Amino acid sequence: MVVRRWEGYTTGLYAKLARSLFRILFILFLSIPLLEIYLLIKVGSAIGAWPTVLLVLLTAVLGAFLLRLQGLITLNKVQLAMARGELPTLAMLEGVVLLLCGVLLLTPGFFTDALGFLGLVPPLRQGLIRWLLSRGVVNAMGGAYSRRHSHDAPRTLDGEYRREDD
Repeated sequence: MVVRRWEGYTTGLYAKLARSLFRILFILFLSIPLLEIYLLIKVGSAIGAWPTVLLVLLTAVLGAFLLRLQGLITLNKVQLAMARGELPTLAMLEGVVLLLCGVLLLTPGFFTDALGFLGLVPPLRQGLIRWLLSRGVVNAMGGAYSRRHSHDAPRTLDGEYRREDD
C-alpha cells in the first residue's frame, strides 16, 4: 500500500481558516446552549414549567409542519427549473438553508426556534442567499471558494511528499 503525505499543505491559508472556524464554532457551541437555558428559565418563571415545555413542543411541531410545506415548494421549484433545462442552483441553496432551519427548529429552545422560523420566510431566506452570494461565501455554480484565487488562474500547491511502503 502506498501512502502519500503532503507536508506543508496544512500551513498557511487553510490552517488559518480552520483555526478561525474552530474558534467561531467553539464560541457558538458554548454560548447558544447557555442562552437557551437562560431563556427557558426566564420563560418558565414567567408562565410556569409545563406551559414552557408545551410551548417548546408546539414550536417543534409547527416548525416541522412549515418546514415540510416550504420543502415541498422548494422541491417543486427544482423540478420546474430542471424541466426548463436550467440548473436549479438557487432552489438547491434554498434547500440547504431549509435543512439548516430544520436542525434549528428541532433543537429545543426559543432562540434556535426563532432563527429557524426566520429561515422559513421565503423573502428572508432568499435575501440571505443573495447576501451570501454577493459576499462570495457561496458560489452559485458550485461550492465554496476563496476570493483570493481566481477560478481561471491555475492553482499551484507547494508541498513535499514521500512514499512509505508497508
